[in-house]
Amino acid sequence: MERLHSSDPMPAHLRGSIMALGNFDGFHAGHQAVASRAIEHARAQGRPAIIATFDPHPMRLFRPDTPWFRLTTLDQRERLFARAGADAMLVFDFTPHLATLGPEAFIRLLAEEWGVSGVVTGEDFTFGKDRAGSTITLSQLGATMGMAAEAVAPVASADGQIVSSTRVRQALKSGDCGTATRLLTRPFAIENVVQHGDKLGRTIGFPTANLDLAHYIRPAYGIYAVRGLLPDGRVLDGAANLGIRPSFDPPKELLEPHFFDFAESLYDQRIEVQLIHYLRPEAKYDGLDALMAAIAQDCEDARQILAGMPHVA
Repeated sequence: MERLHSSDPMPAHLRGSIMALGNFDGFHAGHQAVASRAIEHARAQGRPAIIATFDPHPMRLFRPDTPWFRLTTLDQRERLFARAGADAMLVFDFTPHLATLGPEAFIRLLAEEWGVSGVVTGEDFTFGKDRAGSTITLSQLGATMGMAAEAVAPVASADGQIVSSTRVRQALKSGDCGTATRLLTRPFAIENVVQHGDKLGRTIGFPTANLDLAHYIRPAYGIYAVRGLLPDGRVLDGAANLGIRPSFDPPKELLEPHFFDFAESLYDQRIEVQLIHYLRPEAKYDGLDALMAAIAQDCEDARQILAGMPHVA
C-alpha cells in the first residue's frame, strides 16, 4: 500500500479514487465501517480506494498544550488501512494553511486537484475553517464538481452506545482494556523502539524492554498482562509496568514489559506491545524482596489470564 501526503501531487494511477475521509485515529469499529463502505464502492466501480487521515491531529494545532491522546501512530494506521483493503493512505499534513481553507476550497482540492470521484465519511464529519463544512455541504458542493459523497451512520456497541475514539480513550484511562479491545476490534497497542535503561530489572531476574510512551494517550498507570509483537512475527506473552515506577528513583515514565521465558536482546528493535488486561495500580514497596514477590505474583496472574486468550493482531 502506498503512503501519500497532501503536499504531494496525486499519482495518475490513483486519480478517480473513492476516499474514506476522516481522522481515523484508533481505526475503531465505526471508522472501519466508513472505510469498508468506501472500499466497497471502489471495488464495484473499478476505482482505487484511499483512506485519508490527518497528521498532526487538528487538536494539536489549535490546542498545542493538550495532553497526548493518540491511539495510533501513522505506521500503525498504515498497516490497519492496508489490512482493511485500501490501495493507499493519504496523510493530510495539517498545517495552518490547510486549517484556513474554507469548505468550498477544501472540496475543490479533493475533486479537482486530486481527482477524487467520491468520498465516504461518518455522519458527524466536519471540515474547513472553523469546522464550517458538514456532510450536507460535502454532498451539495461535491455534486457541483462531479464528486459523490456518502455519510455512514454511527456504529453502536453491544450496550447500545456509539463507538467513538472518546470512549476508547476513557476506557484506557480507567484501565478497562476489555472495553477498549471491543471498540477497537483488537487490543490497544503501543509501538516504539526498545531503548537502553538502567537494567535494574535484569539484576532482579525480570529483564524488561523499555518503551517511551511518546505521543500516545496515557492509559491508567499500573501493571498489565501484555503481548509483544516482534519484527520477525513472533508473539510473546508478558507482564508490564506502565507508569513512573514508584519503587525506583528517579521516577521515569515508561512502558516496561517483561516477556516470559525470553532471554534475547531487543535493544533498538521496534516492537508493539498490546495491553490485554489491567492487573492492578502501581505501588511502592519497602525493599527489594517485597518488590520481587509482587512482580512474581503479577507474572503468574498474567500467565493465567493470557493462557485463556487467543492472540488478536
